[in-house]
Amino acid sequence: KDKEEDESKEDDSCSQQNRASRRKNYQRKNSDGKKAGGEGSQGGERGKKAPSKDQKESENKEKKTNKKGKEGENKQKKDRKNSTSSASSKSSDEESLSEEELAMLMEQVEQKKKLISTMRNKPWRMVKKLSVLREAQAFVEKFEGALGKGKGKKLYAYKMMMAKKWVKFKRDFDNFKTQCIPWEMKIKEVESHFGSSVASYFIFLRWMYGVNLVLFGLIFGLVIIPEVLMGMPYGSMPRKTVPRAEQATAMDFSVLWDFEGYIKYSALFYGYYNNQRTIGWLKYRLPMAYFMVGISVFGYSLMVVIRSMARNANESTADGDDDNFIFSWKMFTSWDYLIGNPETADNKFASITTSFKESIVDEQESNKDENIHLRRFLRVLANVLIICCLCGSGYLIYFVVKRSQTFSKMQNVGWYERNEVEIVMSLLGMFCPPLFETIAALENYHPRIGLKWQLGRIFALFLGNLYTFLLALMDDVNEKLAEEDIVKNITHWTLLGHHNSSAGNGSTATPPPLDPADVPRGPCWETTVGI
Repeated sequence: KDKEEDESKEDDSCSQQNRASRRKNYQRKNSDGKKAGGEGSQGGERGKKAPSKDQKESENKEKKTNKKGKEGENKQKKDRKNSTSSASSKSSDEESLSEEELAMLMEQVEQKKKLISTMRNKPWRMVKKLSVLREAQAFVEKFEGALGKGKGKKLYAYKMMMAKKWVKFKRDFDNFKTQCIPWEMKIKEVESHFGSSVASYFIFLRWMYGVNLVLFGLIFGLVIIPEVLMGMPYGSMPRKTVPRAEQATAMDFSVLWDFEGYIKYSALFYGYYNNQRTIGWLKYRLPMAYFMVGISVFGYSLMVVIRSMARNANESTADGDDDNFIFSWKMFTSWDYLIGNPETADNKFASITTSFKESIVDEQESNKDENIHLRRFLRVLANVLIICCLCGSGYLIYFVVKRSQTFSKMQNVGWYERNEVEIVMSLLGMFCPPLFETIAALENYHPRIGLKWQLGRIFALFLGNLYTFLLALMDDVNEKLAEEDIVKNITHWTLLGHHNSSAGNGSTATPPPLDPADVPRGPCWETTVGI
């Protein structure tokens, strides 16, 4: 700016000097003309008129040239001033953008971003929210890239584009993960129409399914596959071979349905494995793997249960006190305005309706006035009836297991006698929970408390049935162990007789090995318990 001002001042001083010199020349010419007129005053009128015309013409020419020069100088001055003013305005605009307006733009963009992020919490109407949101988004898209210059501007625009794409990718990936959760939409639909207590049962089943998949992966990957790939093959030893007497029916469906035949002498049961310390070229320690997998199964199950209990406890205590103004909260804060799917909107509508019904029932239950002594008596009676049911189911299982042991020693046993234990345990698991629910109606608990009691009683039923079944099998296990000792002696004498018969023929060669299918063997109690 200073240089331009100095140049403009120099131009003005030069133009003033030119004007002064022209005025002096003009004055000299006029004085010379007057002197010549005085000297020639003695001449006639024609002499006076002629020089006067010439002077006038020369003066007019000089005036015209002076005017043209002045106009050119004025144009040059105007152009210079315009150029200097435009350059100064450009430089001032750049400085204002880089300092003041740039800072204001950054503040406004940040404010618009905060407004967009907190738009959901504004107590406005939906029309106003949408209009303000669109304006804020348009402002951010318009001025966000203007915060840089040149390469910096392109880099900033590229960063903002990548940031938006990353946010969109994370949102799409979260939606994809939600879609990958098994039966998520179906469970949400059940929850919206029947309440969270019904949906929690299906969520529990899905959780159990996931836990069982992990446990199956541990056992199948670390025990069964190494034995199949690196262990001794089928038919190499008696415990891995179907006996000769059972081979004719080993592939029948009825036999396989009872886990007999080829399934009994497969890697699915403990009797298939031998007592080698290591197997295969990897020297895989299968006994150690079998032991550690058993510990891992129990450890993983315990860890998952404790983790889920801790998460549920945190979720239940993080909500705070919601007992005040329940219906007002449900009325004004239940709807989710981010729903864009008609099916999800219908499920949400049904869920809100169900929650209102549950709240109304809870309010009615809390306002009831009943005889507290009668309620206590009914609750004690309900617990006594449930304990009787548990004891009766345990005795029934013990009786059926003992009866099945007598059936196993008989021949030509029917289908019901072979599957009596499975049928009785399935019927107990099918009819006892509804019976518990019917008896629990006498207690008149809150629905959530009643659900907890119901789950605890069902757990006690299944656990008691399992331990009763194992205790009933202990006598069978002892009988199997006694049979194993007898069969060992029989096997020893059979092999000894085979060698003696080959030596009695007078042959000195090594006798051929006895076929594993022909070797006498006793029952494996581990396989029996597994079946």
